[in-house]
Amino acid sequence: MKQITNTILMVRPVSFRMNEQTSVNNYFQEKIDAEANIINKKAQNEFDTFVEVLRAKGVNVVVIQDTKDPDTPDSVFPNNWVSFHADGTVGVYPMFAENRRNERREDVFETLESKGFIIESVMDYTSAEEDDLFLEGTGSMLLDRVNKKAYCALSKRADEELVIEFCEDFDYLPVIFTAYQTVENKRKPIYHTNVMMCVADTFAVICLDAIDDKKEKKNVIEHLKTDGKEIIKITEEQMHHFAGNMLQVLGANNTPYLVMSSAAYKSLQKNQITAIQKHCEIIHSSLETIETCGGGSARCMMAEVFLPIKE
Repeated sequence: MKQITNTILMVRPVSFRMNEQTSVNNYFQEKIDAEANIINKKAQNEFDTFVEVLRAKGVNVVVIQDTKDPDTPDSVFPNNWVSFHADGTVGVYPMFAENRRNERREDVFETLESKGFIIESVMDYTSAEEDDLFLEGTGSMLLDRVNKKAYCALSKRADEELVIEFCEDFDYLPVIFTAYQTVENKRKPIYHTNVMMCVADTFAVICLDAIDDKKEKKNVIEHLKTDGKEIIKITEEQMHHFAGNMLQVLGANNTPYLVMSSAAYKSLQKNQITAIQKHCEIIHSSLETIETCGGGSARCMMAEVFLPIKE
């Protein structure tokens, strides 16, 4: 079992904008005063550059072109609706925003199969939407695939019962807590776990200040330490620059890299960068438009592919 993969699935946007349906509980989103076509063009340029940066390091990026119809302003964040596992299982997830449900596409699986990946079965949790229950993939859950643990900060988009159901199906241990951010002097739940935390092979980057409950915080720290992860702490301010939204990937010659946005990188202190670089090199790319309007960053844009490959 590996924690990191060389293959990443990414979706190139065609109608990117600030999604009015997600902004109700994604406090990272902001309006940009520009025409829709200009915002979309900027997002496409950021996407293309990001893909180039990854491929230059030898990461295998499978790019899916989004379609104009149906309207999917957040399609650039595929890790919320799908996860791909080493036993050939695919997870498909219930989404909070109705217009995000259109992002789920069968042809994505066909594309992967055409590239030699094997899909054995699909675990479909989407019927939970009928009960207004949601679990947004590896946005909601951070999977420690080696130690079989799923870290999850509960929110409107991460239902506790669904997390437990996922863990039973995939044989993971749930590590459940609540994470908050300060919005207009109020503590509000963070919409996705992956904006405040990143679990890599030998370390974890985490905003511990977001976990207000002392017992929950202690529990998360104990799990990470037990599994031998060095804990690299970030502040809430850094989290707002998407310093928690990172993903470790494999490049050429199985070289590990920690991927993040340039905003996240610039927010880090020297000692934090040094701590990360003891484990692996950092790669970053500017995602300013996507971060501002989309309220998500580098991690959200990459769906990891762990599926087996035909011999």
